[in-house]
Amino acid sequence: MIGWLQGTPEIVNNQVLLKTQGVGYLVKVSPRLQTRLSGQETGELYIHTHVREDQLDLYGFETWAERTLFELIIAVSGVGPATAIQILNHDISTITLAIQEADVSFFSAIPRIGKKVAQKIIIELGSKLGEVKALHIGPQNQAFLDMKESLVALGFNPDAVAAVLNDLHQETNLQEQQPALVIKKAIALLGKK
Repeated sequence: MIGWLQGTPEIVNNQVLLKTQGVGYLVKVSPRLQTRLSGQETGELYIHTHVREDQLDLYGFETWAERTLFELIIAVSGVGPATAIQILNHDISTITLAIQEADVSFFSAIPRIGKKVAQKIIIELGSKLGEVKALHIGPQNQAFLDMKESLVALGFNPDAVAAVLNDLHQETNLQEQQPALVIKKAIALLGKK
């Protein structure tokens, strides 16, 4: 397996062609690293070799720490190497802080990452990158609690109510909705269960 390469970088089709000792290695890198390597006479990259049934890809990083973080990210179910390399367009400290602060919006702003995958990244990498703030998966503001209390008073199961309200929050921000309309939608959904 290739772990490190040094050579003359050339940008080809949004990848780096690293020419070394008569061989050119096509390496996928983040847009940020691609910009840094553009026009340089020599460059060196730490390499992750990604093997699938039908493909062998090389991913390049400026430091061993970036390569290690990339491998942690692709170990998260639902995150492939193309998405992970986009995450690494940010520096390690920014990514680590986003994980520790449970900043779902940081990850969901990256293409192909939805809220659930963002939460999964934070949960799975949190234990590996330091203490993580509590991840609030559902809205727990006063409006949410009031709606939940109203629905439970109508005789619905508290766990079912919380699940339905969380599902409704995934579709639209509950804080921006009229409580009466949300309760009406929730009753319709709870009635089907």
